Order: sequence, then C-alpha cells, then structure tokens
Amino acid sequence: MIITDTHTHLYSEQFDGDRQAMMKRALDANVKRFFVPAIDSTYAEAMYQLEADYPEHVFLMMGLHPTHVKENYLEELAFVEEQFKKRDFYAVGEIGIDLYWDKKFLTYQQDAFKKQIQLAKSKGLPIVIHCREAFDEIFEVLEDEKDDQLFGIFHCFTGNIEQAQRAVSYNMKLGIGGVVTFKNGKIDQFLNEIDLQHVVLETDAPYLSPTPYRGKRNESSYVINVANKLTEIYGKSIEEIAQITTENSKDVFSI
Repeated sequence: MIITDTHTHLYSEQFDGDRQAMMKRALDANVKRFFVPAIDSTYAEAMYQLEADYPEHVFLMMGLHPTHVKENYLEELAFVEEQFKKRDFYAVGEIGIDLYWDKKFLTYQQDAFKKQIQLAKSKGLPIVIHCREAFDEIFEVLEDEKDDQLFGIFHCFTGNIEQAQRAVSYNMKLGIGGVVTFKNGKIDQFLNEIDLQHVVLETDAPYLSPTPYRGKRNESSYVINVANKLTEIYGKSIEEIAQITTENSKDVFSI
C-alpha cells in the first residue's frame, strides 16, 4: 500500500528539530510520495535540500503563494520563471487568492494567479490552488482561463457541494485533508456525492492537523487519519482509498 500526500510543507521551520524522525514516521506509515508546494523565493534553498535528502520520495512544485504576494510580486514571479529555466517541477503551486489576512493586495493576487496559470499551461503542468475566503474570486479567474490545458488540484478544499462540483468542472481534483475529520468541517456531509476519482489526499503539514491531533503540529504520517475518514465516507477499505487517491495523484502530476 502506497499513500500519497499531495500537499505538505516538509521544509517548514517547524520540522527543523526532528525532520528526519518525522519523515521516518511517514515512510513507516506507507506514505511514500510527498508533493511539496513553494511559498516564495526565501524557501527555495530549503526545498532543494529536502529534495536532495529524499530524492525518491519528494517532488517539488514552484510558485508564489498568495499570502506572499506583496508590492514586489513581479520580482517574485520573475524568480519563479527563472527557476523553471534551470530545472523541472511537477506543478505550479501553490497559487491562488487569500482574502482572510489582507484584502489590499487583491488585484496583485489576481494578476499573479493568472500569470502563474498561464505559466503552467505553457509547461503542460497542473496548478495547485490555495483559496481562503475567495471562492468567487478564484472561480472568476478560472472561468477566464478555462480550456483543455487547465487542470490541477484545489488544495485544502473547504467549500460546499456546489463549489466542489464547480471546482471539478475546471478539471480540478479536490485536495482533502484534516478538515474532513473536524466535527464542524462540513465537507464530510457531502463528499460522498463527489466521485472518488476527483479526490486526492493531503495534510498541508505543519498546518491543519486532523482529529485527534487538532491544534498540534501536523505531519505527513497523519494523512492516514484522513484516509481512514474517507473509508467511512466512501465505504471502501484503506487499501482501496490509498490506491485510488494515489492513482488520482499520478493523473495530476504524471509520476
């Protein structure tokens, strides 16, 4: 059985004290594939070191996270493009719009999102979307960019059934993580109406730990708790959940 964590920030400073032990726990739990999103240029060196330490298991994305879109975002986008000239990545991510912390950079975020979608299309790559309090704004951009080249993952999906169906209509898989285990998470109430072929597993470690670790640091081994919740929702074995969601990740990332 192989489990895939399609979204995990393994280079986070929160793992600096025990990264090797944390990775061993994940690998021992059959989590063998880790897809790692970018945030901004300041994290690139740590990402590359992580890949060098775990070359058979770690697969990197490159992009500019919406919460790091500031006045210098064009410089950061230039850095992203420069990295693509130097090497290959498995996705453009994580990208999108976040209006939870600050709304004053919305127009910059929209521009950065569009430019990075177009970069992904030019490379034939998926996008990995970050959306927080911005479903309407995200869908507006996706509607403009909708075509056969648009595909990817709607990371940390927390919307309703209508938003889930709309995300899927744009060739997006739903990234399902710890929120599905929360009593007030709500997505567990309708997820079985979404075919499992549209679902991938994730942790978003070190954030959004699943029950029973809620409020503590998340790590990739905890994706098993997400998978176990999906066995309840879909009425399938853990082996089936692992196999299907890993195959779905292969459809997205082509590896």
